[in-house]
Amino acid sequence: MKEFPIEKAFMLIEPGPVVFVTTAVGRRKNIMTISWTMVMDFTPKLAFVTGSWNHSYQALLQTKECVIAIPSADMSEAVVGIGTCSGADTDKFRKFGLTPAKAKAIKVPLVAECIANIECRVIDHALDLGVNFLDTADMYGCGDNERLVGQAIRRRRDEVVLATKFGNVRDEQGNFLGVIWRKTRRPSTLN
Repeated sequence: MKEFPIEKAFMLIEPGPVVFVTTAVGRRKNIMTISWTMVMDFTPKLAFVTGSWNHSYQALLQTKECVIAIPSADMSEAVVGIGTCSGADTDKFRKFGLTPAKAKAIKVPLVAECIANIECRVIDHALDLGVNFLDTADMYGCGDNERLVGQAIRRRRDEVVLATKFGNVRDEQGNFLGVIWRKTRRPSTLN
């Protein structure tokens, strides 16, 4: 595995491949397949969607650490298999012949067979470390990104500078139709 500067981590997951996310609580490790990832901005702020429907979610809430691992194309059978079984009753690393490797900054394992691994801490920890600028837009996930960011920061909203873009128009099915804008004489006027 090759070292890669964290400030370039966003380049590994743009435009959003299917990835693995690993979690661990104590000696119990898990891996899941995630198909919705997003670069939050050009610093190492990344997002993915999960929730209580995933076994890994409780571990992520408890430890606030995970690894986003980027599998190669020849790992497609493992990607599908991992995404269709639960870590509640399956050791997915063993079942799919993957090797957990020691991470440098967190206790969650890397996936040795993947082409890249990004060690992550959840946003609350990032806020604790002084990260306070989040960028979002109504165009990301048809508005879902803004809802998710809002949920993530709701208890600490006063600590965050939240930037957004707006004016994206979609039809009822969520298809992008364009951007609304009007030329005005005063740039500070929105109408």
